[in-house]
Amino acid sequence: MRIGVYPGTFDPITLGHADIIRRGAKLVDELIVGVTTNPSKNPMFTPAERIAMVEREVADLGIANVRVVGFNALLMRFAEKQGASVIVRGLRAVADFEYEYQMAGMNQQLNAGIETVFLMADVSLQPIASKLVKEIALFGGEIDRFVSPAVRADVLARIAQTGRLGDY
Repeated sequence: MRIGVYPGTFDPITLGHADIIRRGAKLVDELIVGVTTNPSKNPMFTPAERIAMVEREVADLGIANVRVVGFNALLMRFAEKQGASVIVRGLRAVADFEYEYQMAGMNQQLNAGIETVFLMADVSLQPIASKLVKEIALFGGEIDRFVSPAVRADVLARIAQTGRLGDY
């Protein structure tokens, strides 16, 4: 059984993430969406909220071979624990490639038995980034083209609750 891991903070999950999940699930028998913590990204949502959000979005995609798991560990250790042989990463632009290329090289040094597979985001979804979605929403811009209606509601509710992006 080929198991893949698609890791990310998913803060919030975007249509770009959903595209990579949908396409990545075709490459493996089971795709584990690993929702991780990254304090340097100043998350809007707690880990539990992000896991629930991703689970809801994955359920809406209707893909049977996708599972959502939270983790707070070195990616390769998480992948090993899940029995993964593939790491799925999405690419939007050249800047993504430079970072992801370096990360894939480091991951290969940690475990050469786990391959990294890069999927280019759909052309219409390439500019989408969670950080930008939050900033656009904070300043009253429309985010409908970047996230599902449910995620849009989550983001707007959080902004209404706190009035700003920081300190989540």
